[in-house]
Amino acid sequence: MKKFKGRVVASGKAEAPALVSRVGVNTLASFQKALQFGDKKATCGDQNNPDLYGKQMAGKALCLPRTIGSTTGGLVLYCACSMHRQPACMLFSEPIDSLAAAGAVLADVWLEDVTMPVIDSLGGEFLQYVKDGMKITVKDDGVVVVE
Repeated sequence: MKKFKGRVVASGKAEAPALVSRVGVNTLASFQKALQFGDKKATCGDQNNPDLYGKQMAGKALCLPRTIGSTTGGLVLYCACSMHRQPACMLFSEPIDSLAAAGAVLADVWLEDVTMPVIDSLGGEFLQYVKDGMKITVKDDGVVVVE
């Protein structure tokens, strides 16, 4: 077990199995099937991400360095939350970009029945340590416990 402390972007608690990407995540390509074609498991559709492609993202602790892609990134995250197809939480080793942060914060503020805690700046050691399937616990204060 190891604890990491990051910055709280969207508050909340979560407990979920880890799903890890060692490369940046293109939110539009990753969530396209969930948003356009009704995939409730949010199966990653980004063929350029070998870590996530074909894996279920909904309900998982999505561990990643950063998001990449177009200016739709925040809207995609907000829509995934509004459709209840979001990860249990998003955990960034690096500082979150402003577009992804906007989507997470808007979902946190505008959607009453949805939680998706987002913690950033967890550090490079976080991504070196965490592996798919490890139990992740997110606490209100930005502490992430990896078991």
